[in-house]
Amino acid sequence: MAAHARIGIERQLYTVRRHVVPVLEPGATPQRVLHLSDAHMAPWQRRKQRWMERLVALRPDLVISTGDSLGHVEGLAGLRRALSPLRGVPGVFVHGSNDMWGPSPRNPLRYFRGPSDRPSRSARLDTAALDAFMTDELGWHSVDNGAVTLTLRGSRVRLFGVGDAHHNLDDPEAAARALSAQPDAPLTLGVAHAPYRRVLDALTDQGAHMLYAGHTHGGQVRVPFYGALVSNCDLPVRQARGLSTWTHDGRTVPLNVSAGLGHSVYAPVRFACRPEVSLLTLAPRA
Repeated sequence: MAAHARIGIERQLYTVRRHVVPVLEPGATPQRVLHLSDAHMAPWQRRKQRWMERLVALRPDLVISTGDSLGHVEGLAGLRRALSPLRGVPGVFVHGSNDMWGPSPRNPLRYFRGPSDRPSRSARLDTAALDAFMTDELGWHSVDNGAVTLTLRGSRVRLFGVGDAHHNLDDPEAAARALSAQPDAPLTLGVAHAPYRRVLDALTDQGAHMLYAGHTHGGQVRVPFYGALVSNCDLPVRQARGLSTWTHDGRTVPLNVSAGLGHSVYAPVRFACRPEVSLLTLAPRA
C-alpha cells in the first residue's frame, strides 16, 4: 500500500492495546482499567463513535480518560454517542487544552521545533457542558488538580491528577493536598493529560503506584523500526506510546501513555501509529 494511502486509512484502524500490570497487593482481585485519551471528537466522525460505543463489551471496572476528548465546537454530541454506553462504570478524567479551545490550522513541521503552543484565535469550547456530561450523566469524577477515592471489586483505589501541563494548568501542590484528604487505600493511581517530566516526577513523589497520560498521539507519525520522532512535550520519544516505567528519586512505577483515538481535524494523518485505547489488567504482585 502506498504511504499516502496508508496515512489516510490508518487513522480509522482503531485498536485495543492490552497489558497486564502487577501493581496490586498479593491476593488482591485483578481490576480492568480502560484508558481513553485524545478522541478529538468531531460530530461527523461516526465510525469512531460506533467503535467507541462497543468498548463497554471490554467490561472495564474503571475508566480513566486523559483528556482532549473534544476536537470541534460541536464535538460533544458525538462524544455523548460514543461514551454513553459506559454510563455507570466508575471513571475519572482530566482535561487537555483541546477540551477548552478549538483546533486551528498549523504547520505540522513546527512540532520538530518543540512543543506546540495555542494560537491566540482559538475558539473557546463549552468545557462546562463536557464536565456536566462526564459527571452528571456518566457518573465520572474530575481529578484535574484533585483526587477521589473509589471502591472497585471491594477494594479502595485513590486517584489523583493534574491539569494540562502543556499550558501550565498543572498544580501538583493542589493535587497533593486533595490526595492527602482522601482515606488510605492499597492502590494510588496518578493521572495527567500531558506527560511532562515535572508532572510524572510529582505524581511519583506523591505516592502513585502507576501513571496514566495521553497528549503525545504516540508521535502520530512513526518511523517503522525506530518509533516516534516527537512527543510534543519533554517526555523521551521512546516513551511516547505504550507501557513503560518512570523512575524518580528512587521510585520506579509503570507509566502508560496512550497514543489516543484521534487527531486534529487539521492534521488527519496517522502512520505506523494506529489510533488506540488501552485495556490494562491490574494484577497482584508476585
